[in-house]
Amino acid sequence: MKAPEELRSHQWYGTDGLRSFSHRARTRQLGYLPEEHLGKPVIAILNTWSDINPCHVHLRERALAVKRGVWQAGGFPLEFPVSTLSETFQKPTPMLYRNLLAMETEELLRSYPVDGAVLMGGCDKTTPALLMGAASVDLPAVFVPAGPMLPGHWRDEVLGSGTDMWKYWDDRRAGLIGDRELAELENGLARSPGHCMTMGTASTLTAAAEALGVTVPGASSIPAVDSGHERMAAASGRVIVDLVQRDLRLSRILTREAYEDAVTTVLALGGSTNAVIHLIAMAGRSGVRLTLDDFDRVARTVPVLANLRPGGRYLMEDFHFAGGLPAFLSRLTDLLHPDRPTVAGPTLRAQLDGARVHNSEVIRPRDRPLAPEGGVAVLRGNLCPDGAVIKHIAADPALLRHTGPAVVFDDYRTMQRTIDDPALGITADHVLVLRNAGPRGGPGMPEYGMLPIPDHLLRQGVRDMVRISDARMSGTSYGACVLHVAPESHVGGPLALVRTGDPITLDVAARTLRLEVADEELDRRRSRWTPPPERFGRGYGALYSEQITQADTGCDFAFLSRPGEVPDPYAG
Repeated sequence: MKAPEELRSHQWYGTDGLRSFSHRARTRQLGYLPEEHLGKPVIAILNTWSDINPCHVHLRERALAVKRGVWQAGGFPLEFPVSTLSETFQKPTPMLYRNLLAMETEELLRSYPVDGAVLMGGCDKTTPALLMGAASVDLPAVFVPAGPMLPGHWRDEVLGSGTDMWKYWDDRRAGLIGDRELAELENGLARSPGHCMTMGTASTLTAAAEALGVTVPGASSIPAVDSGHERMAAASGRVIVDLVQRDLRLSRILTREAYEDAVTTVLALGGSTNAVIHLIAMAGRSGVRLTLDDFDRVARTVPVLANLRPGGRYLMEDFHFAGGLPAFLSRLTDLLHPDRPTVAGPTLRAQLDGARVHNSEVIRPRDRPLAPEGGVAVLRGNLCPDGAVIKHIAADPALLRHTGPAVVFDDYRTMQRTIDDPALGITADHVLVLRNAGPRGGPGMPEYGMLPIPDHLLRQGVRDMVRISDARMSGTSYGACVLHVAPESHVGGPLALVRTGDPITLDVAARTLRLEVADEELDRRRSRWTPPPERFGRGYGALYSEQITQADTGCDFAFLSRPGEVPDPYAG
């Protein structure tokens, strides 16, 4: 156990000087007795709760459970509100603000008398943002996932948020359901606090956090409203105090081996394509170089074992009662690094000891996978020289080898306005192309990648087409959608050169995406291309545009992702 003078917070509270006297006096102003905090580890609870984030609306109560655990273990908890990044409401996209929350996390932990941190998140961008910021400070930290919501219900159907939203919206556009059914769906799609209960981006990233070793075992799949979720929060409060006493910092947890295991986990789950960007950015903050090639290499050797929507049948509550991530990982131990440390045990191997799968339809055995290869494929070619991704497990298999003429939309608003225009003559064989939707062009790389299928094709029964963009798509989405084309069109990537009618070939097995236009013609088009005007004249948007990197390198800010030391503040 650390002596009081060895704690980082000691320099604020324990020295014989004017500043420490002031810090103690102001802590009395907060209503705390000296024996409540002096000499104890100070634990920051970073809470992304807000009234407009339905994924996190229960985290105010869960923070009380975390505090309970911290007090029980002999620590002193302090709750800090941080940016909430509500996926459902924030425009143009919370991805624009992921790095802002990462900055806030880093600077808050660095500038206050904090010995360790509990990070409370779960909605898509909050998990990577909190871990990116915390990794940059390198204090002991535990992540508390918000947990998935309850399954949705409509009439006699079980619904998955996001996935069934897309499905039934297309049914309405096709004339298969009307306003009455849609109103009923509004009331049944999302029935409780918590993030999406499919294997969308939120569940993918919280599972990745657990695989990285920064949560207590099983934390990522506990339903948000289950009493087990409160118990997990309290346990996390106890764990963080122990980590501080042992000085087990994030740098000892977030190793190269941990990130490789997170990649394996994401791919075996059939997880969201967004995890590719976020894990690359997170690894960069930990001093680990993770690339698209790492994802592609692992994807070829890892089967998909999670039978979860949108690529499978079940939902997160089913996954949890089938054994959760510990049971899931127990079927992959030969593909993992089981002797690395985690926050909750001496090794991952010890953490998985005794884990069992209780439902082999939800968590498939290795000899009966949902798919023989990982759920995300990395593509290369003259249309994406720096890479692109496709979640092929959630696409129509007939489209995974396809050549068709492009129909190009220069921006999302134009696409929305014209996609159903019969004059465009769009058929099921066309390839829909959206540009200026990337990191700078979006701005923020919105989830526009699941381009809508024209309504006249929906009425004919068409439910999938090849779609290509420099945007992202929701992890709850599905279809033959090629995403994250890099470099993006806004900075002059080849996507900027595509014209309507150009043939494009997608070949997932060969991992290629090609624009079937002669190099000489592409050179002529490139010589005539002019960059679009910048969107932001000032403010955070201008900083974002100046510093954002491309999708293949994680969309972090250049000044945050580069190596360099940042000193602790002098507390006086």
